[in-house]
Amino acid sequence: MSEERNPIPKAIPKTAPKGAAEGTTKTTGTSERTEEIEPSHIAGHPVLDFVNTVAWRTDDSRRAERVPDAAAWTQWAATAGLGATSLPDEAVLHSLREVLTAVLDAFADGATPPAPAWTALREAALGAREDAALPRAFPLRPVPATITGELALQAEELLGDARALSRVRRCEGPGCGWFFLDRSRNGARRWCSSGDCGNRDRARRHYARTRQVT
Repeated sequence: MSEERNPIPKAIPKTAPKGAAEGTTKTTGTSERTEEIEPSHIAGHPVLDFVNTVAWRTDDSRRAERVPDAAAWTQWAATAGLGATSLPDEAVLHSLREVLTAVLDAFADGATPPAPAWTALREAALGAREDAALPRAFPLRPVPATITGELALQAEELLGDARALSRVRRCEGPGCGWFFLDRSRNGARRWCSSGDCGNRDRARRHYARTRQVT
């Protein structure tokens, strides 16, 4: 079994949004749903967990927002281990998430990042550095002013770290699209979670085998 760092279980599997007793599923202005449940932090890096706040990202029929409002974003940032607490407009958060998603998808596909996303990431990182405080202490370390600023700077650090970048994977589960750091010994981790997309793959293969037998 591949090793998973910080394997916090999902509050509710991505397959079946529950009713009011365990969470609320609602329809937004688009076809995207919102699942008011605690997001998972299984990616091994806050930036990847940030992108993963959309469930079923590559399946439009099941795509669901997992952080529904400002209060939930503040809680998400705390549980993700971010130090910044100032929350910008949610549109800014969503915009940065889309930018990082496009850049990481390009990396996973072995493609050149889209120019608009790359430019937006550059501007976000430069803006975060400009707005950050710089305490008069050693080691020298900028203190981001906002949650998006901290995420932009952490994204810059992740994407500039060849060793960490070599471990970035995208889940192979159909429709999933979640990212994670593969810290398994053989570098062969395929799923965001062996208990989620991994289980579905095993179930599909078992079903296929039983169909062949019959």
